[in-house]
Parts: sequence; C-alpha cells; structure tokens
Amino acid sequence: MRGIKNIIFDLGGVILNIDSKRTTDAFVALGLKNVKELFGLGHADSFFKDYEVGKITDRQFINAVREATALDADDQAIVDGWNALLLDFPPERIELLRQLGKNYRIFLFSNTNALHLAALRGIYTRTFGSGSLEDLFEKTYYSHLLGMRKPDRASYEYILRENELNAPETLFVDDAIINVEGAEQAGLKGLYLRPGISLLDFQW
Repeated sequence: MRGIKNIIFDLGGVILNIDSKRTTDAFVALGLKNVKELFGLGHADSFFKDYEVGKITDRQFINAVREATALDADDQAIVDGWNALLLDFPPERIELLRQLGKNYRIFLFSNTNALHLAALRGIYTRTFGSGSLEDLFEKTYYSHLLGMRKPDRASYEYILRENELNAPETLFVDDAIINVEGAEQAGLKGLYLRPGISLLDFQW
C-alpha cells in the first residue's frame, strides 16, 4: 500500500462477524413487529444514536426500547436480543491484524455501545483465552466512549489529531460506504468492504 503508514479499522462486519437479522428475529420473537422501522439502517430512533455516543445509560436504553416497542419483556431478554447480532472473531483476521501491526500503526474505530462492547469482549476472551481485543491496536475508539460517531467528520479528525496522523497516509476500512465517505471527506484514504469481501481478500 504505497504511501500508507496508518490503518484505522471498523469492528463489526470487518473484524467481528455480525448478523443484524439475528437481533431483528430476537425482538420479533419477543413480540415486536416493527423492529426494522425502529432499528433499520438509517431509521434508528434518536435514543439509539444517543446510546451510541454515550448520552444515555444502559438502563435508560433498555427502558427506551421497552417504551418505544411496548414489549412486555424483562431486561435480560432485551439485552440478549440486542446482543444476538454479535457472532465471532475469525482467528485468521486476528492473526492478520497482528502481522499488520508490525508494519503499520493500526487503530480501531467502532460505532458501538456499552452492552455490545461488554458482550464482544466476552466473545474474544472465550475464543482466544488470553489477551484482549484492545491489545491488537495502538489505540481503540468506541463511539459511546468518544462521544462521537461515524460518519461525522469531526470524529475522524479527532483521531487524526490525537495521534498526530497525516490523513493522506491513513487508510480507513469499513463495511458501510457512508462511513468510508465520511473518512474520505476528512482527507483519509478509504477502503470499502463490499458484501462478500473480507480483510483476507486484499494484498496488504
């Protein structure tokens, strides 16, 4: 990758396998019929976005889901349904990150939330037995802790500034084209992982 010295990776759909339909199905099984309208891409209720930037707590989020959906479900059922989309960390992707870390400064930037982060950290530990996801990167950025989310230009600029990264020397990798476009507007190089394409399909 000529001219690239730094790589910022998305998490879900890039490193971690996810299946949003599993969460949709879980909520439908609980009695929610309009889950796609509430949580579908581009249609997420404002409380979901607030949760992704840390403006509301886990408790407030769970209550907001229950109120918005009129679900007669206990807290754990809602949490389990919410986390159902999180699948697995393919070991070959983790090994690729270890190898890339020898030649590039690598970072993680994920739009996520506290419940998902706790769950995916558990998946990582159960899979690999030791270490943590954060060990793979120079620094990790989670939207609910950062207080900003993709594709807001300010979020990319913050990461560049904090780590003294040169935007044209930095590659941003994501499976959502809107997030790649946001990074490119901030001056980064973008790599969009189209459906069916994985990190392992590129010559790094």
